[in-house]
Amino acid sequence: MITWQRSGDRGQAFPIYVVALVGLLFAALAFFAIGQASVTRSNAQGAADAAALAAAREARDHLVPGLDLAALKPEDWQDVLGGKRLYLDGGCEKAPGFAAMNDAEATCRRSALSFTVEARTNGTVGDSVIPGTDAMHGTANATAVIEPRCHLGSPPTPTQSPNPAEPGPEKPGPIKIRCRGGKDIDFDPLKPDPWRTLARALFDVRLTD
Repeated sequence: MITWQRSGDRGQAFPIYVVALVGLLFAALAFFAIGQASVTRSNAQGAADAAALAAAREARDHLVPGLDLAALKPEDWQDVLGGKRLYLDGGCEKAPGFAAMNDAEATCRRSALSFTVEARTNGTVGDSVIPGTDAMHGTANATAVIEPRCHLGSPPTPTQSPNPAEPGPEKPGPIKIRCRGGKDIDFDPLKPDPWRTLARALFDVRLTD
């Protein structure tokens, strides 16, 4: 009699074990699908971040063609260093290429010194037990900004003609620029450094929150 009861208990418990096992398996697959979605979303964010930074750096490193830095007046330099008037060219054209390196597509828009990128992964979440997620692409946004880090120092002193008996037109003196961290830059309009070199000292590029 006792043996029959134990055998019956085991027979009744078996379907419960099966249901529990199926439930655990489904939960594991669901967590795996969530993990896949998280990875896809992370890939999209990486693509957006890289593309936004690339766009901002490209703009920072290139001036409008034909601009003569030596012709800028001190008040013009004050506006440039403060970011109020930067004669920058392009930037957004770099975003799609950097997104493609991360297997994604990207669109970019610029507003003054800010570059916002929307990225979409080429790949999808893939096969999943969660309906409707297998065809989902990862999407993300990122914004990078060009941030001024310097200000105009003492006003430049015009260079006088070396021969007082034959005075000529005054030549512009060096522009003294003071930057965070105590670094000083002397921009000589007569012997200007390449803008790319100067720009990387004058402006930071970073992602915004």
